Amino acid sequence: QVQLVESGGGLVQAGGSLRLSCAASGGTFSGFAMGWFRQAPGKEREIVAAISRNGGRTYFPDSGKGRFTISRGNAKDIIYLQMNSLKPEDTAVYFCAASSVVNDFVLLTTTQQYAVWGQGTQVTVSS
Repeated sequence: QVQLVESGGGLVQAGGSLRLSCAASGGTFSGFAMGWFRQAPGKEREIVAAISRNGGRTYFPDSGKGRFTISRGNAKDIIYLQMNSLKPEDTAVYFCAASSVVNDFVLLTTTQQYAVWGQGTQVTVSS
């Protein structure tokens, strides 16, 4: 089964940018819808971005619209989350998630819809 490995987290000042990567281990992301979630201390895990199997559709909640971009790499084993204009409230552990789907265009936006999760990478935004 494919495993997910996140990287790219770190400490950044408010207004700065980070690019998170999610790499596949033991397989590729071909056939998978993908998503990024985050979880801050004491809060529930929440969707940050989602991308369809073919990369043609994306979803962002209001908190990330205009600031975050999700994309698939040219190789079928990596996705990215580009985060710009970061705010202290973006501080959280960020998780990559994947689930096999049969539809090229479906977007998965809840934790229950995802079957495979990475270990997470910490993002800290200082004010």
